[in-house]
Amino acid sequence: MSGSRVLTPDLPFDMSPRADVAGRDVKLQQFVNSATQIKDHGRVNACRAAFGDRYDAVRKLAGEIKQHTLDHLDVYLDRFIDNATASGALVHFAADAAQANAIVLGIAREIDAKLCVKSKSMVTEETGLLAALEAIGVKTIETDLGEFILQLDHDAPSHIVTPMIHKDRTAVARAFVRELGAPYTEDPAELTRIARDHMRRQFRSADMGISGANFLVADTGSLVICTNEGNADLVVASPRVHVAVVGIEKVISSLEHLSVFLKLLARSATAQPMTVYNTIITGPRKPDDLDGPQQVHIVLVDNGRTEILREETRELLRCIRCGACLNACPVYRKVGGGHAYGAVYSGPIGAVITPLFKGLENYPDLPQASSLCGACFEACPVYINIPAQLIRLRRLLVERKLMPGTTRVAYRLWAMTLRRPWMYRASAAFQRIVLRQLSTSSEVEDRAGVNDRVSENGRDMVSSAWCAKLPGPLRAWTLSRDMPVPPSGSFREWWANRDRGSDASRRAGRP
Repeated sequence: MSGSRVLTPDLPFDMSPRADVAGRDVKLQQFVNSATQIKDHGRVNACRAAFGDRYDAVRKLAGEIKQHTLDHLDVYLDRFIDNATASGALVHFAADAAQANAIVLGIAREIDAKLCVKSKSMVTEETGLLAALEAIGVKTIETDLGEFILQLDHDAPSHIVTPMIHKDRTAVARAFVRELGAPYTEDPAELTRIARDHMRRQFRSADMGISGANFLVADTGSLVICTNEGNADLVVASPRVHVAVVGIEKVISSLEHLSVFLKLLARSATAQPMTVYNTIITGPRKPDDLDGPQQVHIVLVDNGRTEILREETRELLRCIRCGACLNACPVYRKVGGGHAYGAVYSGPIGAVITPLFKGLENYPDLPQASSLCGACFEACPVYINIPAQLIRLRRLLVERKLMPGTTRVAYRLWAMTLRRPWMYRASAAFQRIVLRQLSTSSEVEDRAGVNDRVSENGRDMVSSAWCAKLPGPLRAWTLSRDMPVPPSGSFREWWANRDRGSDASRRAGRP
């Protein structure tokens, strides 16, 4: 079993090939669509039931709490470090991914670790820690069930909260047969038992446990870990050394504020009132404690976060990694989940923070991977205006001339057309003529589920034709969908005839 991952794209990253493949994968589309829509509907219902009309007020409050902490991050980090150190924890600071890995590898060498158990952590995905540990001979086991299955398949997470959203139980069954020698079964309870039995043996003999943390509480120097499987508790309690690798933006001021985020995190992520296990860790084992690590190391990771602390992008660091924006996003669904984004963070939040972490020139496609429908903003429990941030990055793409020349020319022509009514009318007429020539007849109700019927002086204008294949650069649109053909008459013509008909009715004395 290896810790290698498949998410290492060439830069600059081109999203199109992965999105095209995913768009034609019917099974993948079914997995991702079903899972995200269930989670998104569940989130809406759970938040409505808990907060009613006060939901916006609650998420604004959460956003303000995080924003205040970020505005004074130096103060709260110093307070956290002082209190964590006073509790007996050893606090380290890592400026980048390489330094974070070096610190953890140094701890592993110091204690002569042979086996490490690890709970789910997005920061360690950023740094590639798992592969680094295995490179020095430390066998490392992912203990989150989804992450464990991905590790068996040498695969990468496709979602922030539900990493194996792109797989089904048959893929799990095959992995367990191949890697664990287990009997083939597709029963979820039996698959879970197989994984549990395997992991329990690892917990008992592990030298080191590695986790992330959902929050850092400045006033107490505590780590807060929220899980549904309980694996993180065993990662913390069983090995003699616990290492928490955490982004610097995770700090909040107090336990009082923690309660606000616990109310929002689970409802936004999985539609639960509360995650099953909410563990607060303050320092290593005390003399009267029955379990717990002998050493606690906390690695505070920057890795580009101080760049995002700029005033114009600071709100992005409020993110509590709930995945709600991914579940709400139609683009994330259609590109088959997170792998199409070519980075650790996917969906709307990934489309913004990945170019900031890795360079806009390396990920120019991601800011365009949005319909700007605003669903991500409506779903965000800490009130991050993701659409505004996407628009900002698109503006930078233009200013830095990072968009292809053909795209820039197309947008200039489009803008020129929109500014001149006669050009707009001419282009619309040309479009109608060309699309109707390319179209293939079909039933509107069967293909679109919508009857596009309007009346022009009693005469129906119905678009009952579709283009299955567009030519040239427009071909990409019809790779996974058909293009509806406009009716023979334009909306402007219909509106003008409507006004004439109304005038005629008034002159005739009809209402």
